[in-house]
Amino acid sequence: MRKPLGLASAILILTGMAFAVSGAGAQERTTSATHTLKAAPKTVAWGYYDAAAEPVLRIQSGDTVVFETLLTNSPSGLEKAGLPADQVQQNLRDIYKEIATHGPGGHILNGPVYIEGAEPGDTLEVRIQKIDLAIPYAYNGFRFGAGFLTQDFTYSRTKIIPLDRERMVAKFAPGIEIPLRPFFGSMGVAPPESYGRISSAPPGIHAGNMDNKELVAGTTLYLPVHARGALFEIGDGHAGQGDGEVDITALETSLTGKLQFVVRKDLKIKYPRAETPTHYICMGFDDDLSEATRIAVREMIDFLVTEKHLSRDDAYMLASVAADLHITELVDGNKGVHMMIPKAIFTSAKSGN
Repeated sequence: MRKPLGLASAILILTGMAFAVSGAGAQERTTSATHTLKAAPKTVAWGYYDAAAEPVLRIQSGDTVVFETLLTNSPSGLEKAGLPADQVQQNLRDIYKEIATHGPGGHILNGPVYIEGAEPGDTLEVRIQKIDLAIPYAYNGFRFGAGFLTQDFTYSRTKIIPLDRERMVAKFAPGIEIPLRPFFGSMGVAPPESYGRISSAPPGIHAGNMDNKELVAGTTLYLPVHARGALFEIGDGHAGQGDGEVDITALETSLTGKLQFVVRKDLKIKYPRAETPTHYICMGFDDDLSEATRIAVREMIDFLVTEKHLSRDDAYMLASVAADLHITELVDGNKGVHMMIPKAIFTSAKSGN
């Protein structure tokens, strides 16, 4: 087994909390632990997902991790946009100063976290228990060569946006306040080993930079495991976002999130899925928006067949009359589409869980 890197900033706290999960194939424990993983030069993967990456933290199935994540921008970039120097987080300065080699993407991600017992073919259930704003500001920015309308905006601009953490609104401009729904733009596992090191920018079968605004506190993400230990990473905090994320950024900010991890041996999926208190979500990612949509619809049909025990014909019909398609994002190389179906329509026990 590979040993983790130095973990001066990874703190383990045993809670003794009883734990059980509903899935018959899930790994059960009578106690679980809570860990804290700060964002620091030795605890982040800057710009990549990789099955060969050394884990910075090892946990057991059922454990919880509190992640202290950072926004993705340079200290100098934030200061040029008008942020006072004393408001730039020190660990962001440390990462930019101490990490010389990074990429090919740009996201500062905590991890990877190794979940004991996770093997290729399993599913990692990620329960998003809590998300808090870590700083009182966000930024939004665009630049030439990125964004959906890059030919219309052939220059760069970054805007610092104050966050009112008591009222949970962003003060975008005089007379414009945006309700905050914080979520992590990037949550994912290592891709298959044959992929090598991949950029943190495009989402895919490993999940990663999904930019799905539905994945707020109280939701659950299901990820297919491609490498031993899963090697989970998280970052790209957003205080809020519109579907599409058209200029390439959201309300980019630093977040603290509390997530619980459960290895599922009984659940076999090919693509990331999610669940909110009110909806089931299936996803599709591809450079071609139409193909991404096809993947999301096929994933919904597969979900309805395997989990709700419908025929393929009825699943296709139900997706048409009851599920909604959303453009998750248009700007990360692979476009993202997600399809949501309300739980409330399943009124009989025969329709599954």
